[in-house]
Amino acid sequence: MDKNILLMIDIQEKLVNAVFNNECLTKKAEILSKASKILNIPVVITEQYPKGLGKTISEISNNIDLNSKIFEKSCFNALNEQDLYEYFKSLNTKNIILCGIETHICVYQTAKALIECGYSVTIVKDACGSRKEDEFLSALDNLRDIGCEIKTTEMVLFELLQSAKHPYFKEIQALIK
Repeated sequence: MDKNILLMIDIQEKLVNAVFNNECLTKKAEILSKASKILNIPVVITEQYPKGLGKTISEISNNIDLNSKIFEKSCFNALNEQDLYEYFKSLNTKNIILCGIETHICVYQTAKALIECGYSVTIVKDACGSRKEDEFLSALDNLRDIGCEIKTTEMVLFELLQSAKHPYFKEIQALIK
């Protein structure tokens, strides 16, 4: 994978507690945030109405660096937030690793907009969630249909490393053991 951005959509206190797969999602999102810090991948986080839904969970916010950006949003499609869209353009990459809540609403609408803008989007399915499993599964089918790659956390991490000779291989491997 060339230069990437990790986009984490609305992994917030009240939303995490409402999804059917909250334990897996929390663990995998934490791994992704730690790996991004190790591999120096920019992290962009969105928070949908944080006054009501809470802030990004500590498992993520405690593991990001000062280069990470958090954007408050009200639109389901994060690219409709002008500040976030301008920031994305400034990062000068077309590769997005995407995870978050709710897969069938905010993740789907944002991924669709990214694809329409010419980005390559990888959905990290085990770091995504919805309140209902059938909505989640339907979203994954639709995300694949619109051109997203659907992968697991481990698939993404090892694709980023490409080799056991990568200088951060042991650190990344330790995250998933």
